Amino acid sequence: MIPSQADDNDPLNHKRPLAYHELRDIIDLSLWAGQMLLQHGATSQRVEESVHKIGTGLGCDWLDILVSPNVITITASSGAEFRTKLRRVSSLGVDLGKVTAVNDLSRLISNGELDRFQMRTELEHIDIMPRSYNRWLVVLMVGLACAAFSRLFGGDWIIFGITFGASAVAMLLRQELSHRYFNPLLVVVACAFVAGCLASTAGLFQLSDQPETALAAAVLLLVPGVPLINAAQDLIRGHLVTGIARGVTGLLISLAIALGLLLALSLTGVAL
Repeated sequence: MIPSQADDNDPLNHKRPLAYHELRDIIDLSLWAGQMLLQHGATSQRVEESVHKIGTGLGCDWLDILVSPNVITITASSGAEFRTKLRRVSSLGVDLGKVTAVNDLSRLISNGELDRFQMRTELEHIDIMPRSYNRWLVVLMVGLACAAFSRLFGGDWIIFGITFGASAVAMLLRQELSHRYFNPLLVVVACAFVAGCLASTAGLFQLSDQPETALAAAVLLLVPGVPLINAAQDLIRGHLVTGIARGVTGLLISLAIALGLLLALSLTGVAL
């Protein structure tokens, strides 16, 4: 939890007043860190705690932080000076590697192990940090995961193979479209459509009597797990606006999956 303001203003914890340019630099760094956390899938509580640690660790007396679905606002104060600034988050995704890196960085700053100049260097490294796994490994493992679910759902080995191919191709398409900055909901519709068309081959060519299993398992890669989990956590912890917005986002993604599958079934004519 964020410490009480009384603790930060305790005479035993007295900090020297920051100059205007120092306060400006610290709030910019805090906003940058908060933006990366919010952009890559952190909960509102995690954003608030990490940004507060960064700001107070770099010398501010106190930070008031407002996290909304696509904007983070911070008021930082030091002595008689204060500064308020906001930053818009233009895109939302999931990269828990960057979330972990920024969170670890906030702990180092809170412990006094880094100054603001070192923090800027570290944030630059985190911002360009590649994803943890090669894209082809992700395609392979997503295909295997969805295919494994098809077996758990009672599918045979033919369904396993069809599901693997459909979900792997859908994941590859998702990577390509996302890399080209297509609308996220349109990406989901397109991927669900392609996965549905490929999975429908089980019923179209009479390869198996369980085509519905392949259809259900092939689109599991599109299920909005992180937005829905974050929505629940935000609502439980009182971040109602962000929680509702994330919940609606999860609902829209689910509807986009359904639309893609409906288009695929309409095209192939497979009846479930």
